Amino acid sequence: MEQLILDSKTWLLVLTGAGVSAESGVPTFRGMDGLWENHPIEDVASPRGFVKDPTLVWRFYSQRRAGAATVHPNPGHDALVAWERHLGDRFLLATQNVDGLHRRAGSNRVVEMHGNLFKTRCSMCKRAPFDDTTVYPVGKVPTCDACGGRLRPHIVWFGEYLDPADMQRIEDFSLRGSTSGGRFVFLAAGTSGLVYPAAGIVDHVAEAGGETWLVNLDPAQNTSRFDNIVTGKSGEVLPKLAKLV
Repeated sequence: MEQLILDSKTWLLVLTGAGVSAESGVPTFRGMDGLWENHPIEDVASPRGFVKDPTLVWRFYSQRRAGAATVHPNPGHDALVAWERHLGDRFLLATQNVDGLHRRAGSNRVVEMHGNLFKTRCSMCKRAPFDDTTVYPVGKVPTCDACGGRLRPHIVWFGEYLDPADMQRIEDFSLRGSTSGGRFVFLAAGTSGLVYPAAGIVDHVAEAGGETWLVNLDPAQNTSRFDNIVTGKSGEVLPKLAKLV
C-alpha cells in the first residue's frame, strides 16, 4: 500500500461518510426499499414532515439515538485522531455523519456538515443548539424552555441548506492549505460521492493544486476524480495508510 506522508508542511482535509460509521455498527435507518417502517424517508427527515407529524419524527430520531448510543468508535476514527494530534491546526475533519463518533473518539477539529444526532434546537426561536441525548418516549414532542415552541433534532434535513458557517470553515481551511507553500491533501473515506456539496470538494482541491485520496470499500460515484484510490474498509486502511514524520 502506498503511504500518505504527513510531515510538518502537510495540510490535510478529511471528509468522512456513512461507510466509516457502518464499520462501527451504526444501525441503518431505512431498508433496501428506502423506507422506514413503510414511511418515505422525507416523512421523518424534512421540515414538511416535521410540521405534519412531529411525533413520528421524534420517534424516528429517538430510535436512532438509542441505536447510535450502543456503538463505539473504530480504528478508522482512532487513526484520524492520531493524525490531528500530529498536524494540529493543519488538520480539519469534515463529516457527513451525525452520530458523533468522531468527537467521542477524540477528534476536536471537526465540522459536522449534516448536524449532530445528539443535539437539539428550537424550530421557532434562535436558541442555540444544545446537547441532548434523551431518547424521548413514543408520543413525546419536547418543547423549548425559552419560547415554548417545538424542539427538533439538530440535523440538516432534505430541503434544507448546510450551515454557511460550516462551509466557510472548510473553504477557509482549503485556502490556507493551498496557499501555505506546503502540501495540501484531501482524503475522503467511506463516501458515496453522490451528495453535494461534499462530493464536489475533490474538484475544488484539485483545481487548487492539491493532492487527492479516496479510501472506500466500494467505488464512489466520483472515484475517477481522485489521484490516489485505496480499496478497503477505512477501519483497516487508515491505521496503516499514513506515515507521521
